[in-house]
Amino acid sequence: MKQAEFDGKGSRIRWTEVPGEERTRVYVHGLGSVSCVYHAHIAARPELAGNRSLFVDLPGHGISDRPEHFGYTLDDHAGALAAALDAAGVTGAELIAHSMGGAVALVLAHRRPELVSRLVLTEANLDAFPPLAAGSSGIASHEEEAFVDGGYARVLEQVGPLWAATMRLADPRALHRTAVGLRRGSDPVMRDILEALTVERVYLQGELSGELEGRGELEAAGVRVVTVPGAGHNVMFDNPDAFVAEVAGWG
Repeated sequence: MKQAEFDGKGSRIRWTEVPGEERTRVYVHGLGSVSCVYHAHIAARPELAGNRSLFVDLPGHGISDRPEHFGYTLDDHAGALAAALDAAGVTGAELIAHSMGGAVALVLAHRRPELVSRLVLTEANLDAFPPLAAGSSGIASHEEEAFVDGGYARVLEQVGPLWAATMRLADPRALHRTAVGLRRGSDPVMRDILEALTVERVYLQGELSGELEGRGELEAAGVRVVTVPGAGHNVMFDNPDAFVAEVAGWG
């Protein structure tokens, strides 16, 4: 396990790492998740062997610190992720990012383009103020103290065992602030960042999640949009073969 300070006050962002000699891939989890749980089985596949892999837990999640003073906005998370990559000596990485982590990866690519050479985004949040059905909107609909004092426990009962298994490892206050920050989005908004970037960009949409809004505009901007058969939001679990092919660049 490795770590780097991210807030100037001693708080640490942490990651586990698999060494490799070829390209570097950085795996970034979604809201209330843990990077290695969602991605270690992917990086271990023989098709991806020989590459350096970093499994980063964002502040407030998993093994990383959860300072109460931290804002947990998308910019804050991107700054913490940049601190981890700087400490790891990483530039020109491929970012494999899921859901909220995809939004963070986009902000990072906008702020620190030298750190990112390729993006593989799985159902990343692209727009501010998603519908209330989205998990982040449901969490953000609570007031912060109400969420910490009882809403968090109720959400854990509602989200199902898979998400609850990692969400219970997230700090309630950090989880709420992250959801609020995700709902507010970035400036420029994530979709505009994605369309403006010039690195290779792949966007994976689970077939069961429905059609991706604005797909035509993204493709016109050079984004490779892939509908993954038989998959929902968690493509890496639902169709790992297709996911690995896209990460490897064989799709």
